[in-house]
Parts: sequence; structure tokens; C-alpha cells
Amino acid sequence: MKVPVHIAEKLLRLSHGESIPSSSAKHFLIDDLVLEGIIERKGRIQKSLMLSDKKALHTYLQNNYSINSLQRYIDVFKKEGVTRSELVAVSAESKLIGVRTFKGFLVNCYFPIQATLNGNQIILNPVVGTFQFIYEFEKFILPQDITLVGIENPENFRHIDNQKYLFSDIKPLFISRYPQNQSKDLIKWLQFIPNSYLHFGDYDFAGIGIYLNEFKKHLGNKASFYIPQNIDKLIVDYGNRKRYNDQRINFEVDLIDEGNLLTLIDTIHKLRKGLDQEILIHIKSEQ
Repeated sequence: MKVPVHIAEKLLRLSHGESIPSSSAKHFLIDDLVLEGIIERKGRIQKSLMLSDKKALHTYLQNNYSINSLQRYIDVFKKEGVTRSELVAVSAESKLIGVRTFKGFLVNCYFPIQATLNGNQIILNPVVGTFQFIYEFEKFILPQDITLVGIENPENFRHIDNQKYLFSDIKPLFISRYPQNQSKDLIKWLQFIPNSYLHFGDYDFAGIGIYLNEFKKHLGNKASFYIPQNIDKLIVDYGNRKRYNDQRINFEVDLIDEGNLLTLIDTIHKLRKGLDQEILIHIKSEQ
């Protein structure tokens, strides 16, 4: 169990010789320290707290919470991007707070792309059957003529070679929305870089909702939704009526300013079907 930061701050003030109102430090740890005689409560009406034994407080915190320095403990818990090693250093416990040690996202491409990571030139060129994981994405920079293609489903991300025909007019770097708990890192990076973003997802209300609610609202005009030219025929031939019947629109149609996306929504309503993007792995669009 950890010592709350606000209680640690009160203990630090007491260790500096201050007196604090008892009402501002209500916690079982304070009560225990009073019972141990380490902290003293004074006053009849407006009670205050004072430290009776500074050395005893230090020993108590060491023995019960592995805290050697209240100041370091407070600094670490207030720090952004704290590491597990820092938690161990101040409290001998790496899981006191949730720390994301596995940040970043997956990328894939079917031709070599030169990029910069931490100021160093790197080549993105994963062997078929493997992907590259970008950990320090904050320092990951691409040429501005590269278009980031966000792929909704893992199978499409795996088989990008089979979908070259869809992206012949751009230089794409494919980025995966999954694992989904990494998507905040992806959005943060996309907001930072100047490159255009093209969303490649399912052609149904859920897929459009993912694009609008997770990407478009953060990226604005940098983002667009990829739609094959023969989408009507694809939906007629391979669309799923149950997908249309089961899904509900979770976005404001009136706020959409992309004409082709509005046309797609009308097509989905007209045909009363939704289409999984995986079909594009096997069926070449009639471009």
C-alpha cells in the first residue's frame, strides 16, 4: 500500500518543524503515527498536528513503506513519465502506480522508407511476416511526402503487399490501430507531425465512427477516409446486411465535411449493408 502524495506532503511539512491543522491530514497513517507517539495532536477545538520525533518518523516510513526520503517520494509521484525503476528507488515497489512501460505503435511498409529516430537515420523495411515497433515515437520523424495509412484490422495490416494496388498514387507507411491501448500514443504522434493521415477501415457505421471519433476530431483537415472507387459494387457483392441492421450511428452526420464520406453513408443506407475491409486483400478494385 502506498502513502498518498498529499499525506506525504503533510509529513514533509511536519518534518520541517511546521504545525498543520489535524483536519487537513485525515488518514489512517496519521492516526497510527499518533498512536505510536511519533506525531502529537494538540488543541481542544481546532486540533493541530506536530512532529514529536523526526528520527522515529524516518524509521517508521523506512520499515513500513521503504521510504527513505519523503521529498524524493513526492517528486517521483508527481513526475510525468515515471519509470518502474524510479518507483523501486523511492518505495521498493514498482507497481504502486500504473506505469506504461510499453508505449508506441506498430508500423509496416512494402518499400524501404528512410526516417529519423532520436536524431539518427533509420530505414523502415520489415521482412514479410514481421512488423517494426516504434517505442520512442516522440522523436520519430518521417519525410513529409509519406502518407500515414491507419489500418483498422490486423489482417489488412499483415497483408499490405496484397493491397498495393489501392495506394499506387501515394507513398504509404502503414500504422496499426491495434493493440488498441496504444492508440493514444498514435494520436499524439499524428498530431505532432505534419504528414497527412489516411484512414483505412471498415465500410460500415462502426468503421466510420472509429475514424471520426478517434482520429478526425484530433487531426482535422490532415485526416481523410479511404474509399475505393467501386465501393458500391463491393458492398453489393460482398456486403453484410446483419452488420447494417445491428449497428447504430454514433457520430453527427451534419458535422461531416467530407463529400465522399457523406456519399458512402448514403450508399450504406441505400444498400442496407456494411463491408469489412478484409475483402480488399483478395478482391482488386476496378480503379
